[in-house]
Amino acid sequence: MKLNDREISTREIITKAVVARGRRFSQNTHVITTAHKPVSILGCWVINHTFSSHKVGDSVEVRGAYDVNVWYAYDNNTKTEVAKETISYTERIPLTYIDGREIGDVVEVLTTAAEEPNAIEAKVANGGAQVVVEKELATEVVGETKLNVLVVPRAIDDDNEEDKEILDDVTFDDGELIIEDLDERS
Repeated sequence: MKLNDREISTREIITKAVVARGRRFSQNTHVITTAHKPVSILGCWVINHTFSSHKVGDSVEVRGAYDVNVWYAYDNNTKTEVAKETISYTERIPLTYIDGREIGDVVEVLTTAAEEPNAIEAKVANGGAQVVVEKELATEVVGETKLNVLVVPRAIDDDNEEDKEILDDVTFDDGELIIEDLDERS
């Protein structure tokens, strides 16, 4: 059975989908106050990363915090101690909209740590510890959008040769549906 162009139509569906995305990599230097003057840094780690996000204009604002722990030696390398400091931050992630077909309000903002905060360098500086922390945040904005779907009167079987010919005749050019004249092939 061949389909003709009168049997194929499109429908507009309104659904929730990702309408915008963004990523931001950052590297920040923090000076951690120590109880004693450090002689050497023995280790450094970043833990307890938490954050929340919301949409502000054409960007997503992320507010978060993490703990930086520095293990250091002092008193001529005869004693050790761990210094802990909580670092708070606010970052804006610019958004790139996927196709501009969103309608209505934003439904949801989903933000993840693509790279958790990590100490990449720690050294003795200014009577304390200087730590370089890097992180990467990724965000997606979910909203209502319109989709155009192709509707045919029956299921198309990918294994059926006639149905494969039908699928070959349907193409899209800059968002416009183009159906070759299927009546000529009957």
